[in-house]
Formats: sequence, C-alpha cells, structure tokens
Amino acid sequence: MSRYFTEDHEWVDVEGEIATVGITEYAQGQLGDIVFVELPVEGATFTKGDDAAVVESVKAASDVYAPVSGEVLEINGELEAEPALVNSDAEEDGWFFKLRLTDASELDSLMNESAYDKFVASL
Repeated sequence: MSRYFTEDHEWVDVEGEIATVGITEYAQGQLGDIVFVELPVEGATFTKGDDAAVVESVKAASDVYAPVSGEVLEINGELEAEPALVNSDAEEDGWFFKLRLTDASELDSLMNESAYDKFVASL
C-alpha cells in the first residue's frame, strides 16, 4: 500500500485501484475537537479537487477535497456516530471514504510522507 498527501492536508492510501481518504494529523490538530462529519454518498463520483466531505470542529468547518478522481465505494459510517474518531486516529480509523480510482496518474502530483512532512514544517 502507498500513502500520498495533498497540500490541503488530505491523505490517501492506495491499494490496487482503491483509494482510502482522510485528513492528516496536522489538519485535525489545526481544527481541534471534531464534532460533526458530513460524508459523501456511496456511488458519488468526484474529479480531483472536488469538495467531497465536510468536517466541523468547535473552531471551524472545513471542506475535505477529493485528492484523486473516482467513485465512492464506501464511507466510514462510524464517523457519523463518533466524529471524534478523527481526533483519536485521523490517519487510520478516522478515514472518511474509499474511492475506485479513475486516473491513477493523478497520484503523481501528490506528495509522499517525507515531502509532506517538509511541507508542514514550512507552514
């Protein structure tokens, strides 16, 4: 499995043609306590960069963008009942949705972990 990051602080794990998407530890740290997550519907299709979900915290609401193009195969229903999962485990159990990739070449424009760490350090 390969993990990629965006400048908007989404992460995406890719295994075959399936991409699992969430927000980074850095993003959840900036947002603070997550109180609500609005997820896309299964079957929705997104183009890279589209608004795909919304995360709300005690501080602010923020859009979650599709880091790659694809069709939503699954959402993390646990987040609807327990949005704080994003705070406790943003980069594992706090995932938002899974997409079937439609253009794997879009991954080339994303950062690997070391590039993302350098990006965050420069903020």
